[in-house]
Amino acid sequence: MKFTIVGITDKPHPDFPKEVQEIIRRGKVFSGGRRHRDLVADLLPDAVVWIDITVPISSVFEQYRQFDEIIVFASGDPLFFGFANTICREMPDAEIRTFPAFNSLQLLAHRLVIPYHDMHIVSLTGRPWHSFDRAIIEGHGKIGVLTDKEHTPGAVAARMLEYGYLNYRMYVGEHLGNPEKEQVKAFSLEEAKNTSFSLPNCLILIGTHQLRWGIPDQEFTLLDHRERMITKMPIRLLSLQALDLPSRHTLWDIGFCTGSVSIEAKLQFPHLHIEAFEIRQECENIINENSRKFGALGINVHIGDFLTADCSAMNPPDAVFIGGHGGLLPDIMRKAAEYLTESGCIVMNSVTTESRHLFYESCAALGLIPQPPLHIQLNEYNPIDILKCIPQ
Repeated sequence: MKFTIVGITDKPHPDFPKEVQEIIRRGKVFSGGRRHRDLVADLLPDAVVWIDITVPISSVFEQYRQFDEIIVFASGDPLFFGFANTICREMPDAEIRTFPAFNSLQLLAHRLVIPYHDMHIVSLTGRPWHSFDRAIIEGHGKIGVLTDKEHTPGAVAARMLEYGYLNYRMYVGEHLGNPEKEQVKAFSLEEAKNTSFSLPNCLILIGTHQLRWGIPDQEFTLLDHRERMITKMPIRLLSLQALDLPSRHTLWDIGFCTGSVSIEAKLQFPHLHIEAFEIRQECENIINENSRKFGALGINVHIGDFLTADCSAMNPPDAVFIGGHGGLLPDIMRKAAEYLTESGCIVMNSVTTESRHLFYESCAALGLIPQPPLHIQLNEYNPIDILKCIPQ
């Protein structure tokens, strides 16, 4: 099956090269979004078949399979978060030829005369916030963002303001390529938050952000002002090291209390998906306050008993930290081990002989292999053992 994918901007009555004009003139089956059809309607031959690209995408490809050759119109560069990638995924044996146009972020960069070779690109078009959160936490100085009707420039600005990322300026381009509707403007985040934008649009963020390794304990909001109800910074960082987070994908933090481990992990390793569990209702406000204070976006918080929580729809963890167990450590380890990936690990900090015995007994019962512990004492606090186990 053959696909010819033609990139277009928002310009009405696009002026294609002669080669593309000839391909269109001879075409019989065309496809694209409804906006694309409006833009090219006067260029199409009479009596053509047009297949709208709408959800569910599976039905679109069912229609495609009825034909041998299809000409597809796509926004900008079809290989830049574009429809050519979808065809490659759905029909890997298809023959594809592309005629790209400038994508919207390229057009915006040119309008602003901003070099974009070093721009970090994030697509929020039909996607969750995770990649954007990661880019902001990593502190990229130049971020290009593809938006949609939910992830608008205003929603992006609101999210950044909520988590304290104030040192960016936003540049928004609307209807790029359309000489009658195109708008390019600069905004502070406060201005963007309170502005409505028309689709299609995209944005570029310019700014700087410095990461730090290790948040001072006194900066966290604590549970009932109890200093002992937080994993202290040196222990916290050693626990993150034991979890081997640079190579992990999903961390489950069980018994998060103040959220210090989840927050430190997210700031230092923003690629992680983090699921944080805590039985105490009052800890929800605490972790949310601390997350916003330190800019730790994207931590999924679950309040309630971990042992009865429905975890079936969550990403299976390849790292589990047990920060609190309420005397139910064997049951918690059993449930965590059910979901743990084959290459995963479980880490906990033990301050009592009883909890160490329970940890090793649970390892034996579950077929987990204990790793050499790390014994450490911090100031006047009781000695702590950082315990770790892995599947066989």
